[in-house]
Amino acid sequence: MEDGDFYQSGIPSRDDDSETPNEKRWYVLKVQSNREKSIRDALQRRIKRDHLEQFFGEIIIPTEKVVETKGGKKRVREQRLYPGYIMIQMVLNDDSWYLVRDTGGVGDFTGAAGKPIPMQDEEIERMLGLEKTKTEEPTKVKIDLSLGDHVKIREGTFESFDATIEAIDLASGKISVLIEIFGRPTPVELEHWQVEKV
Repeated sequence: MEDGDFYQSGIPSRDDDSETPNEKRWYVLKVQSNREKSIRDALQRRIKRDHLEQFFGEIIIPTEKVVETKGGKKRVREQRLYPGYIMIQMVLNDDSWYLVRDTGGVGDFTGAAGKPIPMQDEEIERMLGLEKTKTEEPTKVKIDLSLGDHVKIREGTFESFDATIEAIDLASGKISVLIEIFGRPTPVELEHWQVEKV
């Protein structure tokens, strides 16, 4: 194959490659948003079907766990950190490049002028660190409130009192509010779902 042919395919020429040709590197793929899981599954099926497992490593959709409370019930769900992006570990060659680009829902590799650029080591460590610790880390609670918000207490001892949010703890889902009692601001700790914005 001529060097020119190699460039036309969008893959950097082997002559320009300083790393070992069989070294797996991490790349970022732009994909259709809200279809990350189905696109990852399609890539894994095609890799297996075409017997190209030796050119591919992990395919990751970076997520974090978020706790939502609806009607007083807590529910943990995974939230995508980068909607519309997938991280893929692969050896970049004609076969692997075409397999990825020819998969439905995949837009392109991130990089300059269509030339895939591998992720930097510190980006990889940050991303993989997130993946490894996400099960150990406390999950974050989704709270649609901000510091300084004026709220009304919906239930509990101080029901119907007006308050101002002083602190928010995303790990526990608790908030600290200031309530005026006998003309003095008094701090009270509540569950975030016990208040509503006014």
